[in-house]
Amino acid sequence: MSLRLPRVIGHRGAKAYAPENTLESIHTAADLGIKWVELDVKLTKDDVPIIFHDDTLERTTNGSGPVAEMLYDDLKHLEAGSWYADSFAGVKIPTLEEALDVIYARDLGFNMEIKPCPGREKETAEVALDLLAASWDAHEQLLISSFSHVSLEVACDMAGDWARGLLLEKEMPENLSDLVEFFTPKTINFDAETEASAVEMLLDFELPLLCYTVNDPMLARRLVNLGVDGFFSDCPDVIKENLPRMH
Repeated sequence: MSLRLPRVIGHRGAKAYAPENTLESIHTAADLGIKWVELDVKLTKDDVPIIFHDDTLERTTNGSGPVAEMLYDDLKHLEAGSWYADSFAGVKIPTLEEALDVIYARDLGFNMEIKPCPGREKETAEVALDLLAASWDAHEQLLISSFSHVSLEVACDMAGDWARGLLLEKEMPENLSDLVEFFTPKTINFDAETEASAVEMLLDFELPLLCYTVNDPMLARRLVNLGVDGFFSDCPDVIKENLPRMH
């Protein structure tokens, strides 16, 4: 099974043009001609998988408090668009199921980042992967990633034939070779601020390298020259248009 990875993936949909991790953001990415989106999945208190990044509600909704303590019935009435722009007033926090409906309708590839609230690493992965397994069959258009090694291990156990992306922080872990051997990822996803020498080290694994979050075309070109294969971007159309042509 080989992944049909594009060179640019829309970060949280198309975060520069619509409120992140919303159905509107997914549609916007598709409207821009972007082929894949990356979205964050976490759980409500009553185990409903939702598309949301932060552990708390304040930054991107009119609610407050930890997501892990909220029932879905409480969250579904919140407003998640006006913080971004008045034209997005009334936008809601989507469930994973709602997001998948849009992803299917727009024929997109999907990088599902499992983004558990602290202490919920195992169940977040289990619930999200269960839901995904019920409907997703395009293996070449799906990448499961997480900073949580517990979540990624659940993905290995529950969905071993789905591609995994090993997500790295800016500082390279000392046991990187062990992690690659254990998780057998299809991609390594790393921070744009990672030192060039570390990027060269990543190339030794001979896996596709995906870099987050790249919104500057000049940076994208420099990284391509280093050997990077693809990018997560808030403005994916801009990066896509400015990448050197593939021969």
